[in-house]
Amino acid sequence: MTRVWKWNRPVTVREVLEDLQQERSIAYTTVMTVLDNLHQKGWVRREAEGRAYRYEAVSTRAAYAAALMNEAWAQSDNPAAALVAFFGMMSEEQRHALRDAVRMVQGPETAEPATPGSPESTGSAGENPGSATEADGR
Repeated sequence: MTRVWKWNRPVTVREVLEDLQQERSIAYTTVMTVLDNLHQKGWVRREAEGRAYRYEAVSTRAAYAAALMNEAWAQSDNPAAALVAFFGMMSEEQRHALRDAVRMVQGPETAEPATPGSPESTGSAGENPGSATEADGR
C-alpha cells in the first residue's frame, strides 16, 4: 500500500515491482499476489489495461490510519482510559498536531480563545511540522 499511496495514481504490478527491486530482490508473482489480495480485501480497486491491471488506492493513507485507530478504540472496554493512555504516548509534536486537528474539526466558531503566551496565540501551531499535511501522508 505504501507504494500505491506514494504515487497517488493507478499503478501496474510492473511499476511496483521495479520500485521495490531498487531495495531488494522480489518476484513479479509476489507483487501480483499482494496487489490481488489488497483488491480482494477492498483496499485497492483495479481496472484492466490490456492484459494487466492498474491498481489504485480506495482511500488515503490518513483515512486508513484513522480507521485503524477507530477500530482499536472501539474495541476498548474503557475508551476514555484508552485515549488517555494513547495521548500519554504522544510526543509534544504529536500533541500539537492533535490540537491542530481538533481545531480543524471544530471550526472557528467553536474554537477556544488562546491564552497569552500559548502556542495558539503566538502562531506557532500553524508552523508545526506534524500538522494535518503529515497526517494524510503528503
